[in-house]
Amino acid sequence: MSSPAAARLDLDGNPVAPFTICMIGAGGFIGSHLCEKLMAETAHVVLAVDVYCDKIRHLVDPAPPHLAGRISFHRLNIKNDSRLEGLIKMADLTINLAAICTPADYNTRPLDTIYSNFIDALPVVKYCSENNKRLIHFSTCEVYGKTIGSFLPKDHPLRKEPEFYVLKEDESPCIFGPIVKQRWSYACAKQLIERLVFAEGAENGLEFTIVRPFNWIGPRMDFIPGVDGPSEGVPRVLACFSNNLLRREPLKLVDGGQSQRTFVYIKDAIEAVVLMIENPARANGHIFNVGNPNNEVTVRELAQMMTEVYANVSGEAPLDEPMIDVSSSQFYGEGYDDSDKRIPDMTIINKQLGWNPKTPLKDLLETTLTYQHKTYKEAVKRQMSQASASS
Repeated sequence: MSSPAAARLDLDGNPVAPFTICMIGAGGFIGSHLCEKLMAETAHVVLAVDVYCDKIRHLVDPAPPHLAGRISFHRLNIKNDSRLEGLIKMADLTINLAAICTPADYNTRPLDTIYSNFIDALPVVKYCSENNKRLIHFSTCEVYGKTIGSFLPKDHPLRKEPEFYVLKEDESPCIFGPIVKQRWSYACAKQLIERLVFAEGAENGLEFTIVRPFNWIGPRMDFIPGVDGPSEGVPRVLACFSNNLLRREPLKLVDGGQSQRTFVYIKDAIEAVVLMIENPARANGHIFNVGNPNNEVTVRELAQMMTEVYANVSGEAPLDEPMIDVSSSQFYGEGYDDSDKRIPDMTIINKQLGWNPKTPLKDLLETTLTYQHKTYKEAVKRQMSQASASS
């Protein structure tokens, strides 16, 4: 039987030699799925760097016999660990996934958010550049900020023109709210590190790819407060709604849930990342939107869909009042601001890598909520009964 490496060809028909990959943030949602994909389908070696390994424990603690020598876990914080440069030197490619990326934190922990997404990423970029190592840096669709269309009157006919809300990597401006709206601390930090990566490429020849994810969702995303995350935490929208459904609480719609988003299945998105890894000639120097423009909904429509899908998955009848409206200041605190609509233009990734997402929104919600129910329902029940017993 041929090895995975022998069987793999790049998009131009050339054999793909195995890489050693330093993956920073390997223990998170995206990193865990990427590690699984690389271990299952390729011969690449992964140096998995993170503070926690819970989501990849099945791969590294200890590594199963068939993965011996293929994946190793390195517990370190990139803020202050001298071992980081050594790991980057050992690898052919560094993938940086490390970030604070939870909207509630942008408002309440703006300093940590800026440090995590800009200051802490500086050594990673520097070491890659100085040691001539390729970098795949994960950014965010948040860098686009608000669309041009959001500044037009609500009933203005131009609001329907794609050029005013479809986001293009090399053309769309990045428009943020005022400084007092600290919600934009994340987007500004992410934009600045993108500019630094791009500048290192232009001035010092750094080989880089920048990834802008548009709401990747699926099993193991984010956290459930009090179960596998802080009790008082506010996760991102899909995990937030999952948490409400598990606890039989109304889903909270911030400012009426009128913001529009697109959602892509994590397994589709990971296929795009593997194409970037294995096709450097096509990926280097590019910024890629990775999303699914076909899965566009308002947050209110998402809540309705999730309520229906969860009722089927769990067998529990929806609440009489499944949703309630809350203001952004109530939910996130003062200083919150939001973008209205984020639709990714997919021209560049389709042209360079031939990638298109496959999974419709209803299917990925069913997969994700089935996982959430199976994994968390009993733990949430226990946590709720302990809370009521102690009150």
